[in-house]
This record gives sequence, C-alpha cells and structure tokens, in this order.
Amino acid sequence: MIKDGKNMKRETLEIFDTMLNDNPQLGKCRADIMRAFEIMEEVYKYGKMVLICGNGGSSSDGQHIVGELMKGFKKKRPVALNTKLDEAIQMKLQDALPAVCLSSHESLTSAIANDVSADMMYAQQVYAYRKFTGTVLCISTSGNAKNVNNAAIVARAYNIPIIGLTGEAGGALGCLADVVIHAPASETYRVQEFHLPIYHCLCAMLESELFE
Repeated sequence: MIKDGKNMKRETLEIFDTMLNDNPQLGKCRADIMRAFEIMEEVYKYGKMVLICGNGGSSSDGQHIVGELMKGFKKKRPVALNTKLDEAIQMKLQDALPAVCLSSHESLTSAIANDVSADMMYAQQVYAYRKFTGTVLCISTSGNAKNVNNAAIVARAYNIPIIGLTGEAGGALGCLADVVIHAPASETYRVQEFHLPIYHCLCAMLESELFE
C-alpha cells in the first residue's frame, strides 16, 4: 500500500515533492518511487541490508548509492554512546544504512567470471548474502542485463523483494522485480540521467525518516 503521507515526516515528503517538482517527467514514476522507498525503509527497520547490482554506469551508480547510505548524506548521523570507544573515534563515526554494491569485489567477481560464468557474478553473491538481505536493487538501463537478472531470479527464489531501476521499456527485469521504476527514456545516457535524482531522492528520504 502506498503511504498517504500521514505516517511520514514532513521533511521526508518535502524531499519527495521537491524531486518531482524539479523533474516533472518523473511524475509518472511517483507511485513506484514511493513503493521502493517503503521497501527499503522496512529493510532497515528490520536490521537487514540492501544489495545493489548493475554494469558499467549502473555499477558506478550502485557504488554512489552505497556512499550515500553508509555514512551521512545530508545529516551528520551521530552514533549512540559507547564507553568502550575512544572519544575521538566516537565523534567521527556516523550511523549507517548497510548496503553492498556487488560490483565492488573485483577479485570475487573475476573469479566467478573465470571459474563459473560472468552471468553468475551477482547471483552468487545474492545467494551468499541471502540471510542478511532485505532487498536487492537491480539497476539496468535496458532491463536485459543477464547477470543482473540472474541476481533477481536468485532473490525471488529466496523471497527477497526486488527493486528494479530501469528505462522506459523495462526489459526482462520489468517482469522479475516486485517494483519497477521506469525512467522515461530509452537511450542509455538519458536513462542514467534520470536514475540520479531518483536514487538521491530515495537516499535522502531514508535518511530523513530514519534519523533525527
């Protein structure tokens, strides 16, 4: 069910509305972006993590998202007091929203590609992390990247919700994901240009809703 805003902070809704006002072409994605936010919010409330996978520019986007989630984005996010921690370290730590970009492990992905198959490099990691994972964010501008879709297939087999971030057509990913955000474009670079405000919005909304 899409939230009506009554149970969300005003700040969170303002972030969402500002993004849509700045990017009116994304209005048609409104419900899907909100549903993706709800899935990710629930993941973090239950203490699990988000896995992200993509290729090329989408791989870079995945790493970018991890950077926004794993430390302060728009807020400082101080951590809870721990008397066992050195005060100087404690003051520099920031609370985190756990996320892993599956393209970041070069030794592992190259080993899987060489020893098994390149189209299994993300699927193997989804399987390995399955007990700790609350959702898999699959990024593919065409929706037809085989290694990304294999990751989604493994996630479905273990009842892990899948968020698809793709282009207008959606490809095969459009049929695999539980919620699909279709950027209103077909050319790869244009799809990626729309993906940036979408995932920045999601990261900012999560931070707003989950931290003071």
